[in-house]
Amino acid sequence: MKTQSDLPPCPVETALTLMGDRWKILIVRDLLTGTKRFGELKKSLDGVSQKVLTQHLRIMEGNGLVNRKVYAEVPPRVEYSLTEMGRSLKPVHDAMWQWGEEYKSKLAEV
Repeated sequence: MKTQSDLPPCPVETALTLMGDRWKILIVRDLLTGTKRFGELKKSLDGVSQKVLTQHLRIMEGNGLVNRKVYAEVPPRVEYSLTEMGRSLKPVHDAMWQWGEEYKSKLAEV
């Protein structure tokens, strides 16, 4: 997990450091609806490679945004969910959703 001294002094820059990637915010979008397995996430994130998804999930886990639970089964079952800190991104996600809807409706008017 990052320490406060690892993060930029600007809060906006901090948020962008942690979430300023297309795949990370879409992972949050998918996990806001509940726990998902790796395959479910990969299927819903059109165009993401297995390697990139794995990297982002590990980074997000290390930053305290995602929980990873491994079940002792053969084959192993792994589930991902948002931590409390990850769930706190819901208002950010909702604001982005609303802005995107408004933007698309304005384009439709032109």
